[in-house]
Amino acid sequence: MIIAKTIEETRRQIWQWKAEGLSIGFCPTMGYLHEGHLSLMKASKSENDRTVASLFVNPMQFGPTEDLAKYPRDFERDCRLMEAEGVDMVFAPEPEEMYPEDFCTFVDMTVVSEGLCGRSRPVMFRGVCTVLTKLINVVYPNRMYMGKKDAQQLAVVRRMVRDLNVNLEVVGCPTIREEDGLAKSSRNTYLSEEERVASRVLSRALRLAQDAYAAGEDDAAKLTRIMEDELKSEPMAEVDYIEIVDGLSMQPIEKLREGDLVAMAVRIGTTRLIDNFIAGDPLIPALAK
Repeated sequence: MIIAKTIEETRRQIWQWKAEGLSIGFCPTMGYLHEGHLSLMKASKSENDRTVASLFVNPMQFGPTEDLAKYPRDFERDCRLMEAEGVDMVFAPEPEEMYPEDFCTFVDMTVVSEGLCGRSRPVMFRGVCTVLTKLINVVYPNRMYMGKKDAQQLAVVRRMVRDLNVNLEVVGCPTIREEDGLAKSSRNTYLSEEERVASRVLSRALRLAQDAYAAGEDDAAKLTRIMEDELKSEPMAEVDYIEIVDGLSMQPIEKLREGDLVAMAVRIGTTRLIDNFIAGDPLIPALAK
């Protein structure tokens, strides 16, 4: 597996593969990999001749009070996991490689990025769009793989690719969950043992809404109340938002239809967790309280 630290050496290898007519799949990550990340790489390996992953904790998408400094990192472990998955190259730049001292250009968006997580994390999607534009321009992939757990991010990136005429297929991959239903996330490592048990309430609330929808309930306000009531049953859960939105525009809707998004952000202790389901997707495993 090639480990590239600079844009120049990454591009040199990419252009060699392109000259050979090989297709390239790309998995952008911030590292501290878990099974969710590795599932993206598996999908890329199955659909492309070469797979490239990035390891870069992007400072631009963290606000001044957020967890950039303590964001978990383990470069050697991540490289071992990626090599075991058959990743062909890792692009792992330092921040100054991506953002020189005089950097002053950004990729921004309205509408799709403004609600949900964009409301409480106003700088995040500007940072996501900017760094992904730069990474795409380094790797030149045929396909890019992203998880559905970050559903708003996936919608933002798909809209960016469409609006900017980027020649790229964005592939959304299913959320990977722990045995107790919690969506895999690097931030799960912040949870104490007690908080980890409390975090199960997120998937329980989503499953209750899924069951109601499957039984014929499509009223967004009623589905939201079902989730709110379940979350209130857990004293450690502090709701940031519960929203039901159009799956493409991320705008609020009154009636849930297949392809629309039911999303939440909840704090357990000091850790902010997000989770969601897309109407029509497979059911989240049912769990006891």
